Amino acid sequence: MPELITIALEAAHQAGKLIKDNFGSEKTVNEMHRRDVKLELDVRTQQLIADIILGYHADHRILGEEEGDVGGDGNVEWIVDPIDGTVNYFYGIPHFCVSIGARVRSTKEPLLGVIHDPMQNETWSVVKGGVPTLNGKPISTSSRSEMNQAVVTVGFSKSKSALDAGFERYRRISYEVFKTRMLGSAALALAYIACGRLDAYVEEQISLWDIAAGVMLVEAAGGKIVTRDSTVRPGTMFICATNGKLDIEPYL
Repeated sequence: MPELITIALEAAHQAGKLIKDNFGSEKTVNEMHRRDVKLELDVRTQQLIADIILGYHADHRILGEEEGDVGGDGNVEWIVDPIDGTVNYFYGIPHFCVSIGARVRSTKEPLLGVIHDPMQNETWSVVKGGVPTLNGKPISTSSRSEMNQAVVTVGFSKSKSALDAGFERYRRISYEVFKTRMLGSAALALAYIACGRLDAYVEEQISLWDIAAGVMLVEAAGGKIVTRDSTVRPGTMFICATNGKLDIEPYL
């Protein structure tokens, strides 16, 4: 495990440097959809991460947002989002990150999670059975337990049906909480819950690579994660993450 977290940190920091060095420059767009964008830099960053991981362990498997599965048939599977918050990145909003998780391929048991925000020079990390940290210092979720004290981030996904579900949920939640935020990076939302900046995060339609590292961080920091199959798009998930104290589920 110490070797794997060292590899994950190296990959996250090198990927972070690549995307930070290119922040604000002209971007090559591979795909542009109505509510999403895919950049050439997404692919290049994932390739950098894969090259680092496979350079240490050629038999490991990598599941990434870009380019699908690569690597060997070993029993360690890495789950990579090279730029979580690509729309923010494309529009020059400095809120995005690199997200890298690893798990046992046969059992899906999580092994580690790393989230790196290169613009703020912040790195969250955790290993199985270990203490979650931010830049090497232990973290935990907030102590807030009342909805009227809570700051909650609500994600709005790409499809009309997901947006409609999100709007109704947002209405129910926003009347009850202290403040709501829409930040544009699922991984950073989870990292912020893990270190007490936010109290909950809800989104109707999310993919595994968006949340793999963050889920492990939140749970290790004392939080609670609820996931289930999305009702609006097969193959994606609904997620509700909290600090473990806030009773938000009645408002979902």
